[in-house]
Amino acid sequence: MSDLRFRVVEQAFHAKAKEVDVPKERPSEYFGKYVFNREKMFKYLPKKVYDKLVDAMDNGAALDRSIADEVAAGMKRWAMELGVTHYTHWFQPLTEGTAEKHDAFVEHDGKGGMLEEFSGKLLVQQEPDASSFPNGGIRNTFEARGYSAWDPSSPVFVVDDTLCIPTIFIAYTGESLDYKAPLLKALSAVDKAATEVCRYFDPAVKRVYAYLGWEQEYFLVDEGLYAARPDLLLTGRTLMGHEASKNQQLEDHYFGAIPTRVAAFMKDLEIQALELGIPVKTRHNEVAPNQFELAPIFEECNLAVDHNMLIMSLMRKVARTHGFRVLLHEKPFKGVNGSGKHNNWSLGTDTGVLLMAPGKTAEENLRFITFIVNTLMAVYRHNGLLKASIMSATNAHRLGANEAPPAIISSFLGDQLSRVLDHLEVSPEEDLVSLGGKHGLKLDIPQIPELLIDNTDRNRTSPFAFTGNRFEFRAVGSEANCASAMIALNAALAEQLAEFKAEVDGLMAAGEAKEAALIQVIRKYIKLCKPIRFDGNGYSDEWKAEAERRGLDCETSCPVIFDNYLKPESVAMFEKTGVMTKVELEARNEVKWETYTKKIQIEARVLGDLAMNHIVPVAVEYQSKLIDNVYKMKGLFSEEEAARLSAENLAIIREIAERTAFIKEHVDAMVNARKVANKIEGERAKAVAYHDTIAPMLEEIRYHIDKLELIVDDTMWTLPKYRELLFIR
Repeated sequence: MSDLRFRVVEQAFHAKAKEVDVPKERPSEYFGKYVFNREKMFKYLPKKVYDKLVDAMDNGAALDRSIADEVAAGMKRWAMELGVTHYTHWFQPLTEGTAEKHDAFVEHDGKGGMLEEFSGKLLVQQEPDASSFPNGGIRNTFEARGYSAWDPSSPVFVVDDTLCIPTIFIAYTGESLDYKAPLLKALSAVDKAATEVCRYFDPAVKRVYAYLGWEQEYFLVDEGLYAARPDLLLTGRTLMGHEASKNQQLEDHYFGAIPTRVAAFMKDLEIQALELGIPVKTRHNEVAPNQFELAPIFEECNLAVDHNMLIMSLMRKVARTHGFRVLLHEKPFKGVNGSGKHNNWSLGTDTGVLLMAPGKTAEENLRFITFIVNTLMAVYRHNGLLKASIMSATNAHRLGANEAPPAIISSFLGDQLSRVLDHLEVSPEEDLVSLGGKHGLKLDIPQIPELLIDNTDRNRTSPFAFTGNRFEFRAVGSEANCASAMIALNAALAEQLAEFKAEVDGLMAAGEAKEAALIQVIRKYIKLCKPIRFDGNGYSDEWKAEAERRGLDCETSCPVIFDNYLKPESVAMFEKTGVMTKVELEARNEVKWETYTKKIQIEARVLGDLAMNHIVPVAVEYQSKLIDNVYKMKGLFSEEEAARLSAENLAIIREIAERTAFIKEHVDAMVNARKVANKIEGERAKAVAYHDTIAPMLEEIRYHIDKLELIVDDTMWTLPKYRELLFIR
C-alpha cells in the first residue's frame, strides 16, 4: 500500500465517534427552537399582524405589504435574542442546491454610530444578480437584475448567526429562475382543481393540500479517504475502482446495527434538524455498505421541499464534524445500490380527509377511486415529462439496476386495487358487488367496497407505486431537488382534474345524475390509462418491449429525454395551469442540457488526469519492476528454466502494456472528441454529442483501469480502493 494511502486508511481505521452534546430536554421541547413558527409569531407580532400572516399561510390570501415592517421587527427581535447578526434570502436556483447572500442588521444612525435595522422592505425582497445563476439565456451580463421575494408559507429559520428567509427567485422580466416559484404555482393549481372535484362529495371542502414525505438515501465515507480520491472530490462519484470481494451480496448491511461513529453522526444531525423544525423520524442502514437513509414525517409539499434542501446542507456540515463526507450522488460506487429519494406524495383536504386513502362507505371509496384514476391518467398522459423531471446525468447511472426503478414510468397498484379498477371497467352500473369481504352501503351507484390497506406485495422496480394511502415516486434521485418532480406531477394532475370536472359537468348538464356521470367518466379513464399500469418485473427485457408497444416513453438518452418538457402537450399543460410559460420551459431546458454537458465534461477531464498522472505511471513503474525481475531470472537460471519461471510475469507485463496503451489511446480520443463536441452550436446538440460519444468512453477507459487495479502491486496503488472506501471501521 502506498505511503499516502496507508496513512489515510490508518487514520480512518482509528477514527473514533465524536461525543454528541445531547439536549437534556425531550425532542418535543426543542423542536423548532430556531424556527419563527406560529408560537413565536404569536409572541412577537401584534395580534392583527399575526392573523393576517396566518391567513396568508393557511388560505393563500395576498399578504398585505403594509404589515411587513411589523413582521420584520418581530422577526428581528426574536432572532437577535438568539444571537443573530445577519439575514439572508434563502432560495433554490437551477443548480440543484440553495443560494444565500448574508447582510448584517446594521445601518448608520446618523450620529457617527451604527444601529441594528431590518425593515419590511428588506424582508419582502432583495435583488440578486440573475445573470450569475443558471438562467437559460433569459438574463445576460448586461441585463442582470433579478428579484428574490419572501414566501410566507415557509417559516424563516436561524442557522448559526443568520436569519434565513425562504424566497422565490425571478428575473427582472418576471420569469422564474428557481424551483420554488413554479412549485408554488403547481400547488395552487392542484389545490384549485382538486377542491372543485372534492365538492362533488363534500361541498364544505375549501382547500386541498399536496403532502410530501421524502426518503433521503446517502453514503458516508471517511474524510481522509474522500480527500485521497480526486474523482469523489470533483465529481461526487468514483470514476474507477474494482468492486470489493465483499460488498452487499450477503445482504447483511440493510437494517443492520448502525456503526458507532455513524450513530453519533445521525444523533447530532437529528438534534440539529429537529431544532430547525424538520420532523425527522426514521434512520437505518440501507442495502449497500456505508449507505444509510433518513426520513421525516409527511409535511405540506412546499415546506417538505424546503426541509429536504435544508437537510442536505445540514448533512454535509454535520458529517465533517464527525470525520465523514456525505455522498449524495445517485451512484457513487459501481456494483452496489445507488441512492434515491423516494417521494411519497398524497393529497388531503382542509377537512382532514386523505384523498388517496380508501374509505369506509361507497361514497368515500368513489371519491378515492376518482383521485386514483385521475392520478393514473395524469401519469399516463405525461409519463415522458415525469421521466424528464427526475432525469439527470447522475441519476442516469442509477435507474434500472440494483433495486432502482427503470427509466420507463409505470404505476404499480397491487392486486386488490387492480381488481377493483378492472371490475369497475366492465361491470354494469347496477351490478353491486362486495370485494374483500366488506359490506358497503347500497346506493344508486356501483358499490365500491371498503378496501384493505397494505394487503398486497410491494414492487421495488415500479417508479410510481401505490402504497396504501399515497403514491411513491421512487425514481427521484438522491441529490435532486424534490420540487422538479413535484412541479410536473402536481401540474399534470391539476390539468387532468380540470378536464375530468368539465366532462362530468357536461354529462350532468345533459341530464345525467351526478354519481352516474362520475362513474361514466371514471370508467372511460380506466380504459384509457390502462397502459400505465404494470405490476410485473420492470427490469425484464419483455417489459421494455411491452412498454414500447403500449406507447410509453422508452427513451434512454438523458439529453433527449429532456425534450419532453418542450412537447406541445407539455407546454400546453404548463401554460394552461399557469405554472410555467414556454419561454421559461425553453430556458430551463437550456440549463438542463448545459448542465449535462458540463458534468460529463468534468468527469472526462478528471478521468483523463487520473489515468495519465496516477494510473498509467504506477502501472508502468510496476511493469518495470517485473521486467527487471525477468532479466535477473535469466542470470540465475538456465534459459529454459528462466522462461518457465518468468512466464507469469511476462504475461502480466504484456497485459499491462496492452491496457496502458488502450488507456493512453482512448484518453487522447476522448480529448479530441470533447474538442469536436465543444464546437457544436446549440446546447441540446452539444449535450447529445457528449452523451453519444464521450460518456461511453468513460466506461471503456474505466474497464481497463479496474483490471490494472487487480494486477498492480497493492503497495504501489495510490488511490484508496473500494474495500477501504466502503467499510466504516
